[in-house]
Amino acid sequence: MADHGKKYREAAKRIDETARYQPRQAIDLVKSTAYAKFDETVEVAVRLGVDPRHADQLVRGTVVLPAGTGKSVRVLVIAVGEKAREAEASGADFVGVENIQKIKDGWLDFDVMIATPDQMGQVGQLGRVLGPRGLMLNPKAGTVTFDVGRAVREVKAGKIEFRVDKGGNVHAPIGKVSFTPEALTENFNALMEQIVRSKPSAAKGVYVQNVAISSTMGPGVAIDTTPYR
Repeated sequence: MADHGKKYREAAKRIDETARYQPRQAIDLVKSTAYAKFDETVEVAVRLGVDPRHADQLVRGTVVLPAGTGKSVRVLVIAVGEKAREAEASGADFVGVENIQKIKDGWLDFDVMIATPDQMGQVGQLGRVLGPRGLMLNPKAGTVTFDVGRAVREVKAGKIEFRVDKGGNVHAPIGKVSFTPEALTENFNALMEQIVRSKPSAAKGVYVQNVAISSTMGPGVAIDTTPYR
């Protein structure tokens, strides 16, 4: 493994690796140790006591971050008629079934795709293109719905999706380093509350095992997991 750079090592010296910080303390450290010249994303990593190999222990959900993500999200809606007009009125960037052919031709200039259930027969043909890029629709994530107006507004307001990976970890962004500590703390709490609510009934033992928060380039700061057990 390559050694970390000088700036990273200097930042890491300010963090006690043996400590487990309260969320606000950890966020203050993340903000003060961020050293990149761009506005880094603040990310949360959660180690869960689940075995994702079993379908009844999968953890997946969505949460609307109260303070948003700090990112401009391009939303595509596949709908017709009144639902298409509803999507446009709600701020969707791209609307219409003609976008299906554009995607087949290689166009992917959007971040989130939403479709009404009656269009899924056509959208399903895009699985091989959208799946590997994490763009495929899912009713559980709220991206297959007739309530397209609400779906668009939530995504634009800061709705994110989280899902446990093969190693039992959840990774999710909660904003930017430029956010206030209060905004980041609010977003962090909203994410953790939703992850705790998403605990599978089949999960045994300690559910939330480890939590760490970091900026894109900075060192991780461990969080006290006592409130989540």
